[in-house]
Amino acid sequence: MMARKMILSQPQTKYTMMDKEGYQNRLEDALEALLASAQKTSLDEAIRYCILGGGKRVRPLLVYAAGRALNFDPEVLDPAAVAIELIHTYSLIHDDLPCMDDDALRRGKPTTHIAFDEATAVLAGDALQAMAFEVLSQPVHGICANNQLKMLNILANASGSNGMVMGQAIDLTAVGEALLEDELETMHAYKTGALIKASVLMASYSCNETDNADLMVRRSQLEDYADAIGLAFQVRDDILDIQSDTETLGKQQGADIAAGKPTYPSIIGMDAAKQKLLKLHQEALDSLTGFDRNADLLREIAGFIVKRIA
Repeated sequence: MMARKMILSQPQTKYTMMDKEGYQNRLEDALEALLASAQKTSLDEAIRYCILGGGKRVRPLLVYAAGRALNFDPEVLDPAAVAIELIHTYSLIHDDLPCMDDDALRRGKPTTHIAFDEATAVLAGDALQAMAFEVLSQPVHGICANNQLKMLNILANASGSNGMVMGQAIDLTAVGEALLEDELETMHAYKTGALIKASVLMASYSCNETDNADLMVRRSQLEDYADAIGLAFQVRDDILDIQSDTETLGKQQGADIAAGKPTYPSIIGMDAAKQKLLKLHQEALDSLTGFDRNADLLREIAGFIVKRIA
């Protein structure tokens, strides 16, 4: 518990205008510090195995990038960045379970229930979910209480039956079904888009301002950006599931097709899916009109999402 409080109450080394790698390193340091006091039990080993096991860290990067676009210091963004990655990782552990997607490979390694066992995987996911709200609920200098409560509400809403969990439920029932394009978009808005939107929204509340007209406009623009890249992320995933390979992806290539899941290429065709991806990329960039160079990292992340190979 002391280690968790230390990461949030003691400022870390301040970075000025970090690049993507700098923010990724900052997050890794924060996660290491958070888990530093973990006991040597199989549960703690499983937690470390999945949370420190690599990954693109897109969602915490979005927290830092959105905060940077709003000229916020990295220190006030750390709790939201850590919390969103804990929630995302918990969701991956549970999604991989035999009762869900039954995947054996994640981030190039055996999934948590394969590396340990199903019960430990479930508990590790549960622990990470609780840990996320523990981190986010600790007082942070520079964030007023009203905004902190708003951030907690945003994350809870995006994680549960109004967000990611609902998306997974729809995903499970959609296996073998011929969804319409708008139905597929709705599913992904819940399953993938909700946490991506939560990333930029939590960043926008990481301050002491509670009623600022300019900030409200910027927040709306960031929501539009998140909507576009959230859907783009999934369209690119669907394309890679067909055109990439298992080694590159770090997970089983062709898993969605084999499971009978609806994807953008299967519904609208590969060419149309690629065109949709380009359109979403442009929408994301257009939503940042009016932001200065401080939003360049958001622009870079949008480009990474549509061009990534894994």
